[in-house]
Amino acid sequence: MRGITLNIDKVTGFVGKEQVYAWETKAKASIEALHKRHYATGAGNDFLGWLNLPSSVTEAELADIEHTARLLRTKCEVVVVIGIGGSYLGAKAVLEALNNSFDFLLKERRNPLILYAGHHIGEDYLYELGEVLKGRPFGLINISKSGTTTEPALAFRILKKQLEDAVGREEARQRIVAVTDARKGALRTLADQEGYKTFVIPDDVGGRFSVLTPVGLLPIAVAGISVRDLIAGAADMEKATGPDVPFAENIAAVYAATRNELYRNGKKIEILANFHPKLHYIAEWWKQLYGESEGKEHKGIFPASVDLTTDLHSMGQWIQEGERSVFETVISVEKPDRNVLIPADEANLDGLNFLAGKRIDEVNKMAELGTSLAHVDGGVPNIRITIPEVNAYTIGQLFYFFEKACGISGYLLGVNPFNQPGVEAYKKNMFALLNKPGFEKESEAIKARL
Repeated sequence: MRGITLNIDKVTGFVGKEQVYAWETKAKASIEALHKRHYATGAGNDFLGWLNLPSSVTEAELADIEHTARLLRTKCEVVVVIGIGGSYLGAKAVLEALNNSFDFLLKERRNPLILYAGHHIGEDYLYELGEVLKGRPFGLINISKSGTTTEPALAFRILKKQLEDAVGREEARQRIVAVTDARKGALRTLADQEGYKTFVIPDDVGGRFSVLTPVGLLPIAVAGISVRDLIAGAADMEKATGPDVPFAENIAAVYAATRNELYRNGKKIEILANFHPKLHYIAEWWKQLYGESEGKEHKGIFPASVDLTTDLHSMGQWIQEGERSVFETVISVEKPDRNVLIPADEANLDGLNFLAGKRIDEVNKMAELGTSLAHVDGGVPNIRITIPEVNAYTIGQLFYFFEKACGISGYLLGVNPFNQPGVEAYKKNMFALLNKPGFEKESEAIKARL
């Protein structure tokens, strides 16, 4: 199958290609640091298990995931995926991209409806979810390395009780799968005590890099999507961005260098844009990947996203004429799955008969081209990532491409792209305000500030 491609031609009016290629030596050093992780040459080298994950997934591991997915499909009309951040965004991105957009309305659904919980603290949402699940056979996939992260732990506590009340504790055990640490943590302890089926989150894979582990693969398989195709695409991209690939041919290295050169020249915001609305959650996953990886030490490109043409009627004005601190990375899809022709209309009151007989996608492609030209003319550099079509193979490629580029880019920026010390600050304050045991001193200090 054809792979995704990268085009940086529309940044050369802002930074020259020679400036991008001047990063070659540093990019090669970054790639070498990633691939020599066992020799501790790069920051965060103990969280590089994702690097060779696609090529190292075994047949036994895939078969186990597929077998468990089949069992859940036979028992459940709905499967709730419980997790936050990387523990659910990757799977949701794949499902939103590849499933029927109106799957929830289809009466004859072959696979369970996948719903989500634990990704926020919303009382109304949890109440309404509980109401929807009443009288429906449902199961739970609980994803948490520790089992104590507040948002998913709260959701699991509530939904576990509802499931046990509905079908009994023994049957509930057959409908709950835990994806967690191999040896330690609250969820591992509970899973061992209750006899839940479990899958392991590798110690050396952080949440935002975990979509190609059981964290993402199990929900994706439950939804009936080929995890083998997803892995195959990622494995091919692993080869295409390996340490032996020349810089000019390594699209992950070139992307990382381009965005860092733009950042060095004052472009502080990257907007990931798409003209294919089913890719919305790819952008949500991408925002976490880059935001959590690079936003450190008062450095980092701010990752934002837009769905076009929708957001041209809201954010379009700012992108076109706002502060020139932004560049745009466009995901372009060559070939959509469907074919919808525009009919002629005798009255032609909308004035659109000049489009009669054309495909909707042709109109969309011209909107994409016209937008790119307008934004470049308006001072917004454009990077283009082209996908031949949206399927499991190309999405697998895209995931690995962004992950590899993120690791390289973080090193070029001079930060550790594999930790996230900043996300602990709000938790400490929240626990202190809730009077969690062990936070008494913090509680007194915080309350004195209110």
